[in-house]
Amino acid sequence: MFSMANATTPEENKAAGFAFLTANAKKSNIVTTASGLQYEILTPGTGNKSPSATDNVTVHYKGTTLDGKEFDSSYNRGEPATFPLNQVIPGWTEGVQLMKEGSKFRFYIPSELAYGENGAGRLIGPNAALIFDVELIKIQ
Repeated sequence: MFSMANATTPEENKAAGFAFLTANAKKSNIVTTASGLQYEILTPGTGNKSPSATDNVTVHYKGTTLDGKEFDSSYNRGEPATFPLNQVIPGWTEGVQLMKEGSKFRFYIPSELAYGENGAGRLIGPNAALIFDVELIKIQ
């Protein structure tokens, strides 16, 4: 078996993601949805409702590859991000709808719910599974 940190080809990325998510799913604090999205609740929310896919949401987030390399962070930019929930990767659209305002979740997103075979930029390779910490601040 190879290290996830050394996965370089799309096939290796896919295999590393599958191995990681298979092991992760066995943890008692991890919930796996029908699509394969995995999440854990870091902080329960205090809000009364969850967003729909067509809502705008304001979030703070940090995204990393499976080996822990950070590729994006609203925290580092010093301000949360606001966007329509149906205009982000499918793992986000599905996952954020499970949250309530004030909650913080960690999403473990399989490649097919992330950037798939194309990857994104130089930091997210083809078929890469991703990890996001997401804090739902506001639903508009």
